[in-house]
Amino acid sequence: MAPRGEVFVKFYRLKGPRDSRYTGDVDAQHMWGALPGLRCPACQVTWAGAATAFPSVNLSALPERGAYEKARPEPFEEFVRLRELVRPLAPPGAPLLPGTAFGSLVGFAEGTFGDFFLHLGGMRLIRREALEGLRRAGVQGLNGFRTQLLFRQEDPPDLWELELLPHGRLHPDCPPDRPPKCSLCGRNGFPFPDEPVLDLASLPTDTDLFVLSDFETVLIGTERFAAAVERLGLDDLDVREVPAR
Repeated sequence: MAPRGEVFVKFYRLKGPRDSRYTGDVDAQHMWGALPGLRCPACQVTWAGAATAFPSVNLSALPERGAYEKARPEPFEEFVRLRELVRPLAPPGAPLLPGTAFGSLVGFAEGTFGDFFLHLGGMRLIRREALEGLRRAGVQGLNGFRTQLLFRQEDPPDLWELELLPHGRLHPDCPPDRPPKCSLCGRNGFPFPDEPVLDLASLPTDTDLFVLSDFETVLIGTERFAAAVERLGLDDLDVREVPAR
């Protein structure tokens, strides 16, 4: 599983396994809330994502921080205003989609947890020792942030949240009849294909874990990431190869 130059020749979609042997459950939200949804005047769709979070972002110094605390749709102009207020605080290149959440994950958790926890929408959690092991194995681009989860049990796991940036996209011919995304809000009007193919030229060479730029719900790892997971024996992760061309 060696890279070809700096371009990996294999990529993998990562999900929580359908039949997990763990019982973990999390009831939590991000400390500073999220960007509102929007009502797009171009495509006429009211929407918000639920899979993007930046736990590194602290809105405590933002006078308008109360505007991010309640989920609701806003007219496009108001969404843009709130988005641009946050942009200087966000990681460079962050897309800041409708529904993007900010701050540490705060709430309650119970049950047993594997090395990964990818079972609740966009929640992407990892045990601290697994995160450190992957870093020691040479996996690049792993940014993890401690959660503020209270456990109803003794000896709880130390769960961290992965902060992932978008890189790469589906191949232009996948699916072959794909409609163009909205030119104003950027929404894709088609579901993720059953047999995806990635656009190899768009995929990163400097990070081993990312989400697709055209599907925030889809988590992708490189050969190096998949090999490290296997070598370290990390569990509660479904790893499936996705072709790229």
